[in-house]
Amino acid sequence: MCGIAGFLDPGRQRSPEAMRRDIVGMTNSLVHRGPDDGGAWVDPVAGVALGNRRLAIIDLSPEGHQPMHSASGRFVIAYNGEIYNSAAIARALESAGLAPGWRGHSDTEVMLAAIEAWGLDRALKSFNGMFAFALWDARERTLCLVRDRLGVKPLYYGCLNGALVFGSELKAISAYPDAMLTIDRDWLDRYLREIHRRSEDTIYRGVRAVCPGTYVTFNQKLQAHERVYWSATDQAEIGYHDRFSGSEAEATERLDNLLRDAVRLRTVSDVPLGVLLSGGIDSSTILALLQQESPRAIRSFSIGFPDQSLDEAPAARKIAAHIGSDHTELYMAPNDIIELIPSLARLSDQPQSDPSYVSNHVAYRLAGQSVTVTLCGDGGDELFAGYHRHRWLPRVCRQLGWVPVGIRKQMAQALTAIPPGTWDKVFGIVEPAVPSRLRERTPGAKLHRMARWMGSASDEEMYRVLSTRWDPGDRLVVGHDLEQPRTDAAFVRLNAKFGILERMLAHELVTTFVDTQLKKVDRASMAVSVEARAPFMDYRVVEFSFTLPPDLKVRGETGKYILRRVLHRYVPEALYQRPKMGFHLPLSTWLRGPLRDWAEDLLHPSSIRQEGLLNPDPIRVKWHEHLSGQRDRADHLWPVLMLRSWLKHHRPDVSTMLEDRRLLGVY
Repeated sequence: MCGIAGFLDPGRQRSPEAMRRDIVGMTNSLVHRGPDDGGAWVDPVAGVALGNRRLAIIDLSPEGHQPMHSASGRFVIAYNGEIYNSAAIARALESAGLAPGWRGHSDTEVMLAAIEAWGLDRALKSFNGMFAFALWDARERTLCLVRDRLGVKPLYYGCLNGALVFGSELKAISAYPDAMLTIDRDWLDRYLREIHRRSEDTIYRGVRAVCPGTYVTFNQKLQAHERVYWSATDQAEIGYHDRFSGSEAEATERLDNLLRDAVRLRTVSDVPLGVLLSGGIDSSTILALLQQESPRAIRSFSIGFPDQSLDEAPAARKIAAHIGSDHTELYMAPNDIIELIPSLARLSDQPQSDPSYVSNHVAYRLAGQSVTVTLCGDGGDELFAGYHRHRWLPRVCRQLGWVPVGIRKQMAQALTAIPPGTWDKVFGIVEPAVPSRLRERTPGAKLHRMARWMGSASDEEMYRVLSTRWDPGDRLVVGHDLEQPRTDAAFVRLNAKFGILERMLAHELVTTFVDTQLKKVDRASMAVSVEARAPFMDYRVVEFSFTLPPDLKVRGETGKYILRRVLHRYVPEALYQRPKMGFHLPLSTWLRGPLRDWAEDLLHPSSIRQEGLLNPDPIRVKWHEHLSGQRDRADHLWPVLMLRSWLKHHRPDVSTMLEDRRLLGVY
């Protein structure tokens, strides 16, 4: 695992020393991603520079040093990630007589050999892993920026001062001389409002991410050619037309075998390895499969909270004991979070709207004290329908679709007339009579959220309302004109023939999962120099999931049905049958208690107005509603708090900010 950065600036002649100084300045911002080694390569004639920071996982010797040249010298690569099947690729090259004389046993060297022997497209089809890399072709004088199929590893780029600049994180791009980055107010509005955002957009105007399953080639005129070599939505289409036709038992066996092999591949490492265990279905499945393959006790790690309603540590402890792992847990107090949040804002290259980013960081930090590589359960919810909305929305669409919109709106008004806290008390009274799989952690808030989209005219409109935090009329960003909700191509493309559940899963896999979940895992783990590996993101598991009919994902009131069948082979149902939690924080309570002063300072109207980005009025309304207990507004407030905290440490160039504010009439 590494951090990479570089630039292509063919129009300006610079000395090798100046270019090397600039690229080292960029990679120095990524030392946390690669503390073991650093390297830089420049070609002053072509105007290209590549840099790397290395976290050594495979081939710890100097032979794994980057940037690395291919055997012929045609290609130079700066690479971040792991190719889990690199040994098999090396054997295939050797059998065909196409392998060079190996200098070491790093996957980087195998990648270069495959690209040189087969060409980039065929090589990419052979790679099973997570990766983002920059590839310089000295013969064609082109630079390729490449990202893995699912977008597990990040890669950003933009044209700044006449140069193409790229990096694993935005902070590397901002370290480029005279970068002059400015905040994109359209992105800012979507960040605050939308749960499912396009993964290629960033907070900085003119800087974007390479899309998953895509590579972009730049020539000496900086003209870009984008090619998609794998598409999640294409695979969803293929899976829809090529349904798995076997029995439920056969589907369970097939998924078990695929996951087992995905886990096995991800154990390849020359450094210690463990598992993050939340106690939920996904991470428990990964740990169970890994322990089955290991003769020794696997290290597992969990975090807990004093609030018993949110504490999964006891459940994780029981599962770890049943599986037989060597388990470690850490309890988090409010003061731990208060001390941690400012440092996380400094480490993050963009504001993180997902509160579990904080607890994930703590979990990876705990794991990093003992191991360098961790396996995690991320992706199980997105592939096999693990979120509440995956069960609720299809059911509501079926049951309420025939009810006239006017009547549905009246029903919604009746639901919201009762505060969420009162609903929670009602559900608390009847909870003993409700099966554990049907219990909800915050039923009142979920009922209010459901009421917001009950009056929608179509399934798609219901989903969009469900995916939006703020009301359309709330003007949040100064200088941003409210526009119609943008229609996402993936969602619409599947609209005609796919059921609502299948549309949701395909849509979320290319939006929320990449933009929020994978980004959260990457930043939380890399901040403490730990490599996170997600077996559910093996492309073979993803492709198989698309072939499964919806009733193998949601069966009655049960989500992740087929995955539960796999886990049931190794863990008794009684140990994992409970409401979903994950590494979540008790934010609603903490914002009214130990985090209140911190939040009050960040939400103060005068400081928000002085910054000139946000309109404090709707934010203060939500803050007062939350403090009074009228509503749980943590979902609205946390993204604002993370943005305000982030701005304290990543404020754009002052002259640019002032110029923006003058143009907007703030001054």
